[in-house]
Amino acid sequence: MRLATLAQTSARVAETASRSAKIAMLADLLSQADEPDVVVAWLSGELTQRQIGVGYASLRDLPPPADTATLTVAQVERAFSEIKGLTGPGSQLTRRDRITSLFGASTEIEQRFLRGLLSGDLRQGALAGVVTAAIAKASGIALSDVRRAAMLRGDLPAIAVAALSAGPDALAEIRLRPMQPIGPMLAQTAADPAEALAKLGGRAAFEWKLDGARVQLHRDGDDVRVFTRSLDDVTARVPSIVKIVRSLPANALVADGEAISLREDGRPHPFQVTASEFGTRSKPSDLTVMIFDLLHLDGRDLLDEPAEVRRAALDHLAPLELRAPRMVTDSADEAGGFLVDALAHGQEGVVAKSLTAPYEAGRRGAGWLKIKPVHTLDLVVLAVERGSGRRKGTLSNIHLGARDPSSGAFVMLGKTFKGMTDEMLAWQTRRFSELAEGPADGWVVRLRPEQVVEIAFDGVQRSTRYPGGVALRFARVIRYRADKSAAEADTIDAVRTFLA
Repeated sequence: MRLATLAQTSARVAETASRSAKIAMLADLLSQADEPDVVVAWLSGELTQRQIGVGYASLRDLPPPADTATLTVAQVERAFSEIKGLTGPGSQLTRRDRITSLFGASTEIEQRFLRGLLSGDLRQGALAGVVTAAIAKASGIALSDVRRAAMLRGDLPAIAVAALSAGPDALAEIRLRPMQPIGPMLAQTAADPAEALAKLGGRAAFEWKLDGARVQLHRDGDDVRVFTRSLDDVTARVPSIVKIVRSLPANALVADGEAISLREDGRPHPFQVTASEFGTRSKPSDLTVMIFDLLHLDGRDLLDEPAEVRRAALDHLAPLELRAPRMVTDSADEAGGFLVDALAHGQEGVVAKSLTAPYEAGRRGAGWLKIKPVHTLDLVVLAVERGSGRRKGTLSNIHLGARDPSSGAFVMLGKTFKGMTDEMLAWQTRRFSELAEGPADGWVVRLRPEQVVEIAFDGVQRSTRYPGGVALRFARVIRYRADKSAAEADTIDAVRTFLA
């Protein structure tokens, strides 16, 4: 396939508001693709190589575009792989020369596509969700089957190849396999235990919502792997957790849990401590893990089993100290007391869980409802303002955006500088300097929409000031989320549910 064909389709998709029209365009493109895995990865905003050492700064001062389109997708894919393989003295200069050569052979529309792809800023309103639907349409396979296969395989490009070349039988053969990460199930929100019980049929399990970092645990014999919620392999960073998983009486398992750093009294350290240990490569961490779901055990898939069955298997497998505290009740008062206890132990809140729901991999299922003492949203920082007064020299007031699932863009909800410590200000000044997109517009520095921040707020009100028609009341920063991507941020629809 010619790169120009892909770039032109991406541009048309970006200009189209209709989700169904986007899907139709991409399905037509995929039906023509000789390299559907590469095309799907790029349309989803990802490189097949993940990283090739080319960032936003490398894409400045590029040559003028070519007049004639000559490049193919296969040629560019080979060039990316060669660039990734460059190492040693002089590799940085060679990488720069290769990028210059590649862009010099690209037309204007091809340059625009490649720039967005390499900078992580492919704004076409058609990332993984829409591309998944396009694979289903192009292959004639039910969307639910494609989505499930993608979550079990954790590799949408591979699913595209299987669906387009081998059809539904190939997808039906895909099973949950230890050592192959899957998309985690996510929770919706409830205001309190009474609302959660009403939504879950009057009786539910309540578990502590732990203040740690989500992990997926895999074991096959003595081989253990630990993955983040974004499916990154962090096994080498968490030897203490690997040791715990090896101690369990199983030969093969897949489990869902939370990595957490605990004080001597059993209370969690602040999340920043867990995140620091979790992200450190230079020294082994001393994290423990609390397991709250079991998805596979010794050859038996448990994904589709009711939650009660999965929990019974977990209770038999893991000792009490490795399981998230839990109670089953039909009483809002009892659940409220359990919530108070969780907060007293330094945890975030509780999660109410249906007793009959399966594990909805990769989805924000209705079977899980998180309950926190304050309203919170995970939003994306769209821009930041230069500080003044005591904060002069920092990047301070942040502009907050929610994800619009229909377009893939972000909708601004307001600004805040509340809740920022001096340490946080120093960190975000460094971080946002890296994410700066173009020159500052007066006091405002526009950013690539990548950094997720957890925001507490008192309510949502209607507003004509912002394009989404709503604004947050008394928004304040809780923490920055290194464990979430912008694609996982809360949607504008979720924000509107808080309107009185």
